[in-house]
Amino acid sequence: MHRSDQTIFALSSGRPPSAIAIIRVSGPQAGTALRALAGAMPSPRMATRALLREPAGDPIDDAVVLWFPSPASATGEDVAEFHVHGSRAVLATLLAALSKIENCRGAEPGEFTRRAFENGKLDLTEAEGLDDLIHADTDRQRRQALRQLTGLLGDKARAWRQQIIDAAALIEAGIDFSDEGDVSGELVAPALIRVRALLGEIEAALAAGGRSERLRDGLVVAIAGPPNVGKSTLMNHLARREVAIVSPHAGTTRDVIEVQLDLDGYPVTLIDTAGIRETVDPVEQEGVRRARARAAEADLVLWLTDTESGHRPEQGAAPVWRVRSKVDLAEPNFGATNSNDPASPAFRISARRGDGIAELIAAIVGFAQDYFGAGETALITRERQRSLLRDTADSLKRGLDAAALGEELVAEELRRAALSLGRLLGRVDVEDILDVIFREFCIGK
Repeated sequence: MHRSDQTIFALSSGRPPSAIAIIRVSGPQAGTALRALAGAMPSPRMATRALLREPAGDPIDDAVVLWFPSPASATGEDVAEFHVHGSRAVLATLLAALSKIENCRGAEPGEFTRRAFENGKLDLTEAEGLDDLIHADTDRQRRQALRQLTGLLGDKARAWRQQIIDAAALIEAGIDFSDEGDVSGELVAPALIRVRALLGEIEAALAAGGRSERLRDGLVVAIAGPPNVGKSTLMNHLARREVAIVSPHAGTTRDVIEVQLDLDGYPVTLIDTAGIRETVDPVEQEGVRRARARAAEADLVLWLTDTESGHRPEQGAAPVWRVRSKVDLAEPNFGATNSNDPASPAFRISARRGDGIAELIAAIVGFAQDYFGAGETALITRERQRSLLRDTADSLKRGLDAAALGEELVAEELRRAALSLGRLLGRVDVEDILDVIFREFCIGK
């Protein structure tokens, strides 16, 4: 039996126990399952109270059921929903009852969304937006994902693809009338004008995207420096909880500690690293090695030292901000100050008392704003999207460059550009990437 002929079911709400849980069923047997367990079919899209029973007649739960006949459903198939009390016992009994219905099986990760995609309810950019929305940790991530889910890029790509097809039709017509020079020129010239304008739009989208893809993953900020300068104390202060052990003894932190933060809606991964120094202890040596490696991969490094001169950090690709810690021990009255070099700010803080921390956080937020650029308003949110839009732009550019060599070459490049946009939307030649995308979803989505 083909997979689309099978009916799938899964828990679509949070992990039990919970006040209410939702089990979703999609496929040709969804109506059969609903009738078998609820005793009757409710009116479409109308919440109906029903006493669910096992096939043997034993009651399962007093529930609310909904019926969404195809094609007016989330997946485009017949869909039934069971809203039950969210105890593990109720869910286990209901899932077991569903599994006894012929051709019904548990859903695989992302299978509901994949069926929605295959039935034309979502394109691939919208499916990616849904995945991002599920995994959004901050409000800015949520807003960016929601825009993709509602067609921010997909609608634009469909319009671009139609313009390419229209231009290609003019080019093809020009080829058909090539023996009539005046007719051919009248058709090809406006097509090239459309292509040139379209290329400008796509190039602008690629330029405006900047690092908007990184908003999905977040900004990585590493706290580094010599041992016992207050790195773990600063980590705990920024996280507002005890995530790292604080000790007056050097070498306490021997591994990399990570915590996820939400700074003004920007996702930030904060890293506390082992104190960097020369040591003979093999365990601490490994911690220092990991600290150096993780700092080298960070987007921003906060280099802590408890002296004005201190050890000079190794300069990598990421900006390094020098942070003078424990200033309260030597200077009772102070404020955060920046150096004259805007590329390498210097801050003076007391991680123990919290003095100067607000200014440091504000500076990190400002760095994030510059780093993410357009961020949530950008069209492009994934490297796959950027790559295919770049392929589209390259094909359009080659088509314009080939105009003097013959309309056939232009038509071929326009065909390639339309193919790239079709792959972006997931409508042509994408079978090799579908499994990779949808397996990242949770079961029940």
